[in-house]
Amino acid sequence: MKRSAFPTLALSLLTTAALAEGGFYGDPPDATHPWAIHDMNRPQPMRVEPGTFSSQEKPGTPPSDAIILFGGKAEEIEKWISDKNGEPTKWVVKESVLQCVPGSGYVRTKEEFADCQLHIEWSAPSKVEGNSQGRGNSGVFLMGQVEVQVLDNYNNPSYPDGMASSIYGINPPMANPLRAPGEWQSYDIIFRRPIFKDGKELDPGYITVFVNGVLTQDHTPLEGGGGHMKRSKPKAFPDQGPLKLQDHGNPVRYRNIWYRPLPKRAIEGGEASRMSEAATAAKRAEIAKSIREDAAKLEGNAKMLRLFESICYEANADAQEFALAAVTDFATAMKAVPADKIAAQKGEILHVTKALRYLTQFKFVPQDLAAKQDLEAIIKAQDWEPKKK
Repeated sequence: MKRSAFPTLALSLLTTAALAEGGFYGDPPDATHPWAIHDMNRPQPMRVEPGTFSSQEKPGTPPSDAIILFGGKAEEIEKWISDKNGEPTKWVVKESVLQCVPGSGYVRTKEEFADCQLHIEWSAPSKVEGNSQGRGNSGVFLMGQVEVQVLDNYNNPSYPDGMASSIYGINPPMANPLRAPGEWQSYDIIFRRPIFKDGKELDPGYITVFVNGVLTQDHTPLEGGGGHMKRSKPKAFPDQGPLKLQDHGNPVRYRNIWYRPLPKRAIEGGEASRMSEAATAAKRAEIAKSIREDAAKLEGNAKMLRLFESICYEANADAQEFALAAVTDFATAMKAVPADKIAAQKGEILHVTKALRYLTQFKFVPQDLAAKQDLEAIIKAQDWEPKKK
């Protein structure tokens, strides 16, 4: 990489605050962490506009990136079909809610998906009939495979692994926060399907459930999906599947059904704070390349520091050669500034020196770097170092 002439005093002024938010701040990447601590090169979270909370009288609104499966419109019934034969469902939309028609069978979405954040609200009949499993019974089946139980358990005991918000046949809820029959109940579910490779289970899959804002399932392993009377065994799920709602002979009502797809887990190729060494090396190379491309658009100290930053992710001889030559030019120029004018360069000198301290601390540049020694000497002579209390 050929170095262009380095400007002496026409330097970009980078503040200490910018240093704290940029590179040369937290512990650098390592063999299983592609990002530095407090790394501004890490992608910013996607902006999502939050929805509003539901009341008994009115459903809330979903977040901006939600995929709506039923939002109260009559025509949304077309998103659902009979699970039995794939024909139009006999369930009905009444007063902006989706209602089970007893005897019509399960319904499922035409849309298929997998890992998700699911929100769904349901209401058991206000007229109490039956007890235990015969009262307000339905179910929410993620990917059509595993059931989060729907049941009117307000003053209505039943077997615990079949109560409302149980992972049916696997795990009872930790609490029973249901409202009275006829009132709306909300389920917020985090679902992760099992991951298998070559017939071997890598991740059992998990479900987390909040009922009316109360945690009832805390990262519960799926154990194959559960079922009625028989213990299930771990198994692979399909890549995607529909959401199913159960007809168990009770006219349970549903509203405000939406989901948000979740990103892949690290075990299936998604990114995480901690990754395999091979995945980390590949990601660090990608980050370093991006930083070098950004540096090519810059000049002066900004370019030099970005190139130094890139070598914290991946060694690159050209980037290091350019940056070391540039910082040598900078230190030489600062040594030549008259004593009565050096104060104007204080911010830049401190900024570059802090970066060099980081780079030498973590051995990205030689410990005895002459440019660092020259800048440290200026800082000491000018008494710029903050006094320790």
